[in-house]
Amino acid sequence: MLIVEPKFEKMRRSSLFLLFLVFLLGCHSSNTKTENKMSSKVNIIFLHHSTGKNIWRGETSRMTYKIFKKGDVQKWFSRFNKNYGTDYQIEEVYFPNNEGGYGWKNYPYDYYNIWIKNEGDKTFMNEPTLELLTKKYNVIIWKHCYPVSNILPDTGKGDVDSEEKRIENYKLQYSLLKEKMRSFPNTKFIVWTGAALTKESTTPENAERAKEFFNWVKEQWDEPGDNIFLWDFRELETENGLYLKDEYAASPADSHPGKAFASKVAPYMCQRIVDVVEGRGDVASKTGQ
Repeated sequence: MLIVEPKFEKMRRSSLFLLFLVFLLGCHSSNTKTENKMSSKVNIIFLHHSTGKNIWRGETSRMTYKIFKKGDVQKWFSRFNKNYGTDYQIEEVYFPNNEGGYGWKNYPYDYYNIWIKNEGDKTFMNEPTLELLTKKYNVIIWKHCYPVSNILPDTGKGDVDSEEKRIENYKLQYSLLKEKMRSFPNTKFIVWTGAALTKESTTPENAERAKEFFNWVKEQWDEPGDNIFLWDFRELETENGLYLKDEYAASPADSHPGKAFASKVAPYMCQRIVDVVEGRGDVASKTGQ
């Protein structure tokens, strides 16, 4: 005798099956969103010179910073850790610091020279290699000072060992730097797009080349799915123009960021760091806004 399953029983089984599928998909989705999230204890180092120091301090005066040794970025992370129960510890250092006589230079050639050409478990002219930095820090942030944007015309013969500021040289150095950073998959790197110059401090041709190079960094060099991320500082400074806007500069003749601008964007930098740490680096805003 043929037994026909009651209609409501079929519906009940179908509903249970659908709920089971939703549960499985939900678990998969949750794991995907958090797979790159770092632990709540994260050690972060910010390598910089004077432009970076201005952002680090923000609206904190030089005298206050000298006394309390705490600028806007540190204050932001102190509040964040308290509010969210995290332990994101950030510190800063001049790099290169010139104590070993390397020179006050942090351009593409210099990172290549210290981290690739002279790589290893020993410092080079008292400057730490990536082998040393990655043993201590989970996140490494690095940048260039604004002379990086004074880019000369290409010669048609790029030279990775050249200190000359030319796109052809920068691209060779950046390509090797990407390969080097990817060799430390457990460390996340945040690279600033290059600080811009004021209109009074450069030429239209050099400024155009700077925009071209850092557009290449954003659109081709930076790739999703790896351990390298950008903070688009240049976009904040220029608002997609060629120059550091005069109202954002220390003065039209001084390409350091002014205090008002520094205090405005310091939280953006902090947010960008948190987005990278918490696994949102490839989907969140590159400016931190």
